[in-house]
Amino acid sequence: MSLRTIALATGLCLFAASSAVFADETPHLVPAPAFSPAPTGAGPQQLTVSGGCFWGIQGVFEHVRGVTKAVSGYTGGKADTATYETVSDGDTGHAESVQITYDPAIVSTARLLQIFFSVALDPTMVNAQGPDSGSQYRSEIWAATPDQARIAKAYIAQLDAAHAFAAPIATRVDPLGGFYPAERYHQDYLTLHPDALYIAVNDMPKVEALRRLFPKDYVSTPVTVLASAN
Repeated sequence: MSLRTIALATGLCLFAASSAVFADETPHLVPAPAFSPAPTGAGPQQLTVSGGCFWGIQGVFEHVRGVTKAVSGYTGGKADTATYETVSDGDTGHAESVQITYDPAIVSTARLLQIFFSVALDPTMVNAQGPDSGSQYRSEIWAATPDQARIAKAYIAQLDAAHAFAAPIATRVDPLGGFYPAERYHQDYLTLHPDALYIAVNDMPKVEALRRLFPKDYVSTPVTVLASAN
């Protein structure tokens, strides 16, 4: 049983800052994407990303203007292994992911990726983020369309060329296969448990960085999954 599973079972995150090797997730504003084509088609779009524990990724994007829903889930493996207990073994091919539904007339795919790389993770880490390690915590962008793949690949190349990070970006770009929503108790975890030690140490600083670095994109009231389901 992982420490994070124990935290869920007890209702209190048992992580201590001294008990794990942390990634350098210090938020900093990276350059805006140079390649940001106009969206094709009308209506909402979806972008799916992975970057460590889905609690923090979901919590960040629930505060982004133009996002109408951000759902925690699993991507990269098969449907019959898309459960937290199974994915936590690290051998299912799944990554903890967040599927973001957004209005491209308000926020672009490129802007979402700038937020992702600026505040949500350390994209130079391989199979790890913060105190978590394993392939299920890898950094990945799951492109739903060829345009999303082109935007993501061009942006990663741009950031690497600009030496935006101290090491090359390890974030992968792959086609989106199946996305499987996580269990109900994982949804809106940051909003529901802002004082849990894991959230307070690892994830609330990301939301604060979003507010500070992207003030025009930040909304104080999150768009939550559980509220939209009622």
